[in-house]
Amino acid sequence: MRVGLMTREYPPEVYGGAGVHVEYLSHELAKLIEVEVHCWGKQREDIGDLHVRGDEPAAEITAGCEAKFKTAVDALALNLAQMKDLAAIDIVHTHTWYASMAGFLAKKLYGIPFVLTTHSLEPLRAWKSEQLGAGYALSSWMERTAVLDADAIIAVSHGTKADILQAYPEVDADRIHVIYNGIDLQQYQYTPQTDALTKYGVDTTKPYVLFVGRITRQKGVTHLVDAVRYLAPGTQVVLCAGAPDTPEIAAEMRAKIEALRRETPSGSPSGTGHNVVWIEQMVTKEEAIQLYSHCAVFCCPSVYEPFGIINLEAMACGAPVVASAVGGILEVVVEGETGRLVPFEPDAVTGFPVDADRFARDLAARVSELLEDSSLCQKMGAAGRKRVEENFAWQAIAAQTVALYRSLVKK
Repeated sequence: MRVGLMTREYPPEVYGGAGVHVEYLSHELAKLIEVEVHCWGKQREDIGDLHVRGDEPAAEITAGCEAKFKTAVDALALNLAQMKDLAAIDIVHTHTWYASMAGFLAKKLYGIPFVLTTHSLEPLRAWKSEQLGAGYALSSWMERTAVLDADAIIAVSHGTKADILQAYPEVDADRIHVIYNGIDLQQYQYTPQTDALTKYGVDTTKPYVLFVGRITRQKGVTHLVDAVRYLAPGTQVVLCAGAPDTPEIAAEMRAKIEALRRETPSGSPSGTGHNVVWIEQMVTKEEAIQLYSHCAVFCCPSVYEPFGIINLEAMACGAPVVASAVGGILEVVVEGETGRLVPFEPDAVTGFPVDADRFARDLAARVSELLEDSSLCQKMGAAGRKRVEENFAWQAIAAQTVALYRSLVKK
């Protein structure tokens, strides 16, 4: 059997959880079947049964497009081009709306089964209109068209399955299969190394709260920045946050951090600001593992999270987690056992917290509780590692995925 995996992100061009997912899934699948990855970029390699073929949108197609909706037009154009390379495969499997139309078209033209993994849903991400402008209507159409036509939909959590049925009530629930994200347990584990901390200016003599992720509305990093002023004076907060979605959110993030640094927390000596270390670039995997391994608390303040693979990464490295009680996070972080869940009440239209200040205060309260109890942190960190080992190994996830493929190819 030969599967065509369609994705925007693939190493070295990975910036989000979907890219991480496809990277590891493709390698595990290639131990079981032939895998042909089609992605955005210059990648081209053949390793055993894994074949990677990168491509880029033709510049002339989107020349003159408004910057905000250019990405959506690029996606549709590249889907049309990549679809031509799928005639010889047995099943097509797309990841995110950036690649969904290639699967839709391959099914129509070549009669092959079409599997679609949802890592997020456009109707539940209204803030994407800030990023894509009018392109949000195009991305939403592409996603909807593919979701309604896919032979099987993989939801990365039970929460995501419920979201699919809410956003697309026409979908038959029997077509939705829950298969979790996974983690490489050999790669993501505690390391004693700290050179990355020193490199980025983290004080290794003090405990720190860690955030890892893109600067996007979805990941809620600005809410964590707002929470800093409610933490004890001098609390070290490390924000490993780059790749902003828009110039607007990048400017907002910078303004918030600069304002924090100018403030003097109550009880602190005059002239000392809040202790925020902002790592603006995307760090390497090895550096991220060091940051996870030595943080006192990992914080995931997402306002929308179908799964939240960063929580798995942190837990695998032995970090206790404080995270928003949203989406798939509820199936990863166990309240009181591997971390603390923060109540979250979303606005019905925007998806942002109804009371942003209350959310920031609640984040700070849960983080402070763990910072004040190092033995509890150690206990939760150990429990998190154990939970990851027992439930989220990539080998099992790849086996479940291949079983789904075989059930469709036989039909």
